[in-house]
Formats: sequence, C-alpha cells, structure tokens
Amino acid sequence: MAPEHGNAAMREVNHDLAPPSLNPAQQKVVDLLGAKKTERPSFADDLGDRLRERLEDELADVAATLEEPLNVSKHVLSQVHGCEDRFLAERSEPFTPNVAVARGTVAHKAIELSVHWRGEPAPLELVDKAMGRLSMTDHWLTDYLLTCEDAERAELRSEAGQRVAAFMETWPPLNPRWRPVTESGSRVELCDQKIILRGKTDLTLGSADGTVAGKVIVDFKTGGSAISHLDDLRFYALLETVKLGVPPRLLASYYLEQGVFQPERVTEGLLDAAAARTVDGVHRMAELLSRSRAPERRAGPSCRWCPLLADCEQGNEELARLDDW
Repeated sequence: MAPEHGNAAMREVNHDLAPPSLNPAQQKVVDLLGAKKTERPSFADDLGDRLRERLEDELADVAATLEEPLNVSKHVLSQVHGCEDRFLAERSEPFTPNVAVARGTVAHKAIELSVHWRGEPAPLELVDKAMGRLSMTDHWLTDYLLTCEDAERAELRSEAGQRVAAFMETWPPLNPRWRPVTESGSRVELCDQKIILRGKTDLTLGSADGTVAGKVIVDFKTGGSAISHLDDLRFYALLETVKLGVPPRLLASYYLEQGVFQPERVTEGLLDAAAARTVDGVHRMAELLSRSRAPERRAGPSCRWCPLLADCEQGNEELARLDDW
C-alpha cells in the first residue's frame, strides 16, 4: 500500500474510533450530571455514623418485638406510606408478572448491558440478551419469561426495546473515567441484624473524594413521574451515606419516554428527612404485620395495578377522576 493510501486509511479508522458528536439531549445529560471539583459539597466525616445511630435508636423498640429479620426496601416503604390495604394484600397473594410490570425490569437489564457492551448494539439485540440472561437466572421474572405466550413475549420485547432505544438516543456513551456502575446493591444492617435496609441503584457515576461528595445516583423510570420517585432516591442516598460515610452529590430520576430528568441535590436536611420517613415506615410495617391496628386505605394512581381494585369503591372512584382529568 502506498504511504498516502496508508495514511488515508488510518485517518478513516481514527475517525471511526473518535467519540461521536452529542445531540442536544445527550449534551443536557453531560451538563446536568457533571460538576467541577470546586462545585462539589463537603460533609462532616461523622455524618454516616450519626445517621446509623439515629436509625438504631429510633428503631430499637421495633427490633425488640421481631422474631425474624425485617427486610425494608424502597418498594416496601412506598407501599406502606401509600395504601396499607394494598401493602398487606400483596404480601399475602402470589405475585403475577405481566408485560406492564416486566418491561421496566427487562429494559433496565438491557441498559445495564449497554453500559458495558463493546461496539454499538441495536436496542432489540440488547433486549434479547437481557431476556435471555433473566431467563437463565433465579430471578422473579424467570418463570414468566419461560412460560409466557409468543404474543405476550413479542409485546414485552417491543415495549422494552422502545425504552432502550430512548436511552441510547438521549444518553451519551458512558466514559469509563466516569466510573459507571449498574445495579449496585447496598445493605445496611441495624439493631443486631433485626432490621435490614436494602437498595439497588440502576446507575451510579463518579465517586467521593475524601469527604467531598462526587457520586451521582440515577434511577431510570419507564412511566410517568410520581412524588414517590424522589423518596426512592432519598432512601438510596441514606443507605449510601450510612454505608460509606459520604453522601452522593446528586440524585436524578430519568424518564426514558420523556427524555427528562428530575434532579435533586443531596443535603443533610434531605438525609434527615429520608431517615425520618424510613423510621416511620418501619413502625407502620411492624404494626400492620403484627395486626396491632387496622390498615388504612388510600387511593391514588397506583390503584390501577392493585389486586383489591375490583372490590374497592374508593380506588375505582379515584381512577375515574384521574381518567376524566
């Protein structure tokens, strides 16, 4: 090959390897999530210990009554702070997956694969790999994926693929220097392991530098926005702070279908509120599970997926009002 031809070929290869230009939506992600070191907040080095001590002090009375460990997640807290009747119903009835429930999990798994995938896979290729991986593991979706009808599987594939495509169109390729971590689990054991707080974040970027916060926690959402989404992320921030001693810098729900963020900066006040909500939620759980008081019924948008809806006048009235609106 002549030298000039070789140079032309090298320029072509280098062009292919160069990072692609970002579209406006992708640039917004970079602008929102990025921060200079001088813009990152610093926290007291005993913050995590103080939060743990507060949680254990305020939950000691509940722990003393427990015969087996009580597992607390963002989902459980959201339920018990919502309709208590539904909370008890879903604990007593077997869970039945469907497309509306499964599409978010499949899309999240596909997005997880995309973060670590070499090359440029197509969204449906990632969805197929995600469904394959979930079918081979001991996951709550495994049986459903192995036994659902072809039409239902095709619908799930289509809806999950739409959400993965939205992620790939609106998010920039994640640079390894940003330290992207997907499906990162946290576990905080309190009161001699009587109460266990659990969380699993969809995506984290960055890390702390000493007591200077640097991590960003992102939760991907496949539906509309809800107040509980902020509470979910605050719970994650609480776990992160107790575990590491340093809070994350920023929390963000990202709505795949809309391509928009709902961000919130982490402060000590936010962490105090998350701790108070967690303590209140654990007390509510203990009361309801021990049947020491009757559950309260509260209607809201989530009534649409409640197993009690057929016989719930309050829930049907609320959904009719929302549909009219």
